Amino acid sequence: MKYRTRTFYTDKQKSEMWDRWQRGESLSSIGRHFNRASSSIFPHLAQFGGIRPPQRRRSRWALSLTEREEIFRGLVAQQSFRSIVQSLNRSPSTISREVGRNGGRQTYRAARSDQRAWDCAKRPKACKLSFNEPLCRFIARKLRLKWSPQQIAGWLMRRHPDEERERVSHETIYRSLYVQTRGVLKKELQECLRSPRAIRRSRHATQKGLKLRKIKDAIPISERPPEVEDRAIPGHWEGDLIVGSNNSYIVTLVERHSRFVMLAKVENKDTQSVITALIKQARKLPKDLYRSLTWDRGSEMAGHRKFTMATKIDVYFCDPQSPWQRGSNENTNRLLRQYFPKGLDISGFSQAELSAVARQLNERPRKTLQYQTPTEKFEACVAATR
Repeated sequence: MKYRTRTFYTDKQKSEMWDRWQRGESLSSIGRHFNRASSSIFPHLAQFGGIRPPQRRRSRWALSLTEREEIFRGLVAQQSFRSIVQSLNRSPSTISREVGRNGGRQTYRAARSDQRAWDCAKRPKACKLSFNEPLCRFIARKLRLKWSPQQIAGWLMRRHPDEERERVSHETIYRSLYVQTRGVLKKELQECLRSPRAIRRSRHATQKGLKLRKIKDAIPISERPPEVEDRAIPGHWEGDLIVGSNNSYIVTLVERHSRFVMLAKVENKDTQSVITALIKQARKLPKDLYRSLTWDRGSEMAGHRKFTMATKIDVYFCDPQSPWQRGSNENTNRLLRQYFPKGLDISGFSQAELSAVARQLNERPRKTLQYQTPTEKFEACVAATR
C-alpha cells in the first residue's frame, strides 16, 4: 500500500503563505503557487483559525547566540565568569545562571543553550476572557441571539464606559472563537456568526458582481432627493429580495435613518406578488415614515408604477452593477442570512415568524447608530410624527 508523503513548509514559505492569505487569495491559489494541493495549506491556517499569529521576537535583554558563543570560548579557555563578562558588558551572575541552567562548565554548548532559551521563552499570555467567566457567558448568550462580536463589544463599551474589566474588543472575541487553544468560547458558537466559516477569511477576498437588468421607466438613483443621502430625515427605505431554495423569497425593507427592518412573505418572485406585498407593508406606516423606496435592477420591480400609484411613494433604482448604492439593505441582508442561510427553503416561514426575526434583528445594537438599537431609533421617529 502506497502512503502519501507528508508536506513540509519552511518558515519563509509559511510567512509567504500568510501574506497571500491576508491579501485575500484562496486556498487553491496559494496551493498553486507552491505547486501543492490546497489540502496541504488548510491545516497550517486552521491551526490558528485563519488569524496570523504574531511574529516571535527575542527580548533585547536576553543573551544572543553571539554572546553565548563568547561564553563557550571563555569556558574552553578556563576563564572565570568575571573575566568572561569583561567583553560582554553583562553581570557575572547572568553568566553564572546561564551556564548553571545548561549543564555547567563541562557540558555547556552555545547553540544548544540558545535553542533551549528560545523554546523555554514560549509563555502564551492568557486572554482577558479566561479570567472573567460571567463575561464569557454573556458573550455566548449574545452570540446565540445572532449579535456580531463588534455589536457585543460596542454595547459593552456603551454599557460600561468606566469599567475596563467588563469590556472586551471584538477582535478578542473573534480570536477566542477561532483559536480554540485559548479554551474560552466553544467552537460551536462559530455557527452563530454571520459567516460560519471554519477559519477566518481575509476582508480583501473578492466578491461577485451583479447582472445587468433593465426596468422600464425606471427613475435613476441620481434623481433621488439630496435629503435621502444624508439620512437626516426618516422615511426613506431600501428594498430587496432574499432568495431561498425551491423558488422561495422574502421581501426585505430597511429604513435608512434608523436601519429599522421589515420583512414580508411573498409566494413568488413575480412582480404582482412583490408589489402587492410592498403596498401592504407601506400601508402599515404613517405617511411621514415612508417617503421613498430604493431598489436594485431586479425584474420583480417591473410593476413599480403600480406601487407608486397606490401609495404615492416614488421608487428609485440603483445603477447597473452597483448594489453598494443601497448599502444599508445589502448589509441587512447579510445579517438575515444568519436566520435564512443559503439553500434553505424559506417558503415555510409564516409572516408571524418573519416578524419575530425582524424584531430580534431590530433589537440588536448597531455600530453605525453608536450602539443604539434600530427599534429605539425608529420609535423616536414615530413619536416625533405624533
